[in-house]
Amino acid sequence: MEPYNYSNMGSVFKTGDTNSSKNAEQMSAILGAEGVSTENPKICVVGVGGGGCNTIRRLAEMKIASEVELIASNTDIKQLRMIEDPRIKKILIGAKLTGGQGAGGYPNIGEEAAVASNQDIAQALEGARIVFISAGMGGGTGTGAAPIVAKIAKDTGAIVISVVTFPFKLERARVTKAREGIEKLKQVSHTVILLDNNLLVQYAPNLPMDDAFRIADDVIGKAIDGITHSILIPSLINLDLADFMSIMKTGGMAMISVGRGAGPKKIEDAVATVKNQPLLEIDTMGATGALIHITGGSTLSLNDANNAGICLLRM
Repeated sequence: MEPYNYSNMGSVFKTGDTNSSKNAEQMSAILGAEGVSTENPKICVVGVGGGGCNTIRRLAEMKIASEVELIASNTDIKQLRMIEDPRIKKILIGAKLTGGQGAGGYPNIGEEAAVASNQDIAQALEGARIVFISAGMGGGTGTGAAPIVAKIAKDTGAIVISVVTFPFKLERARVTKAREGIEKLKQVSHTVILLDNNLLVQYAPNLPMDDAFRIADDVIGKAIDGITHSILIPSLINLDLADFMSIMKTGGMAMISVGRGAGPKKIEDAVATVKNQPLLEIDTMGATGALIHITGGSTLSLNDANNAGICLLRM
């Protein structure tokens, strides 16, 4: 698979011990703040199809921020019934079309199913400022329905980031469908982040398949968790919703990576893990912007933070 040209780049960078600060319950008066909401922006993560729903389950297990709404949408009612976490909202799409039996690997069926259930999808996403869409490209529901879900989300005024996986090269029929699905997603998403399953073979060739795919879910989960954390938790040099929306609105393909480090070489270790994320072909040539968020304990110095930023911008 040829690497895509990335127009955006984001990094969430964590070192040492992290402690989330809590907003004070009482605030001093702010002139001109009448009618301005102090609530956190509504952020939704929608899993579309079998692969997307697996990611949603993984996010729930990771205890992603409670402010984030998790939604699983599928044409297969059996897979939805396997999701037992009460936090996850479930939507059976295209029930009359498929009888709850899935899309049979046909993207056109997945597309029609999402169109038929557009009101249910729109209702679930109402008021959202950011919508992440997770799906596996190459199948029926994920490939066909994800672009429809993205368009519905975009039409509501939300920033739409689609995080999707690319199938193994040996799955030739799925590869063709995946490429078509990705092109459609690019037309209706503000940003598309692509994770290549072929890199799993290089990264973890001897792992059982279930464990290997869990790595993929973990990469997606950490990426989404990192973005939501940086937006929802106030920091000394704040990365707010407006910053995020400004970068993401430029559109195109993007990559995101999370690095962690501890000890005397925490900066070097964190930058190294940013560069070596599984499933991500990190090529920043042609990138037009970057969001870098650094979180650290009380021992993180200004020089440490500055060096981390410099190292990342040199990638």
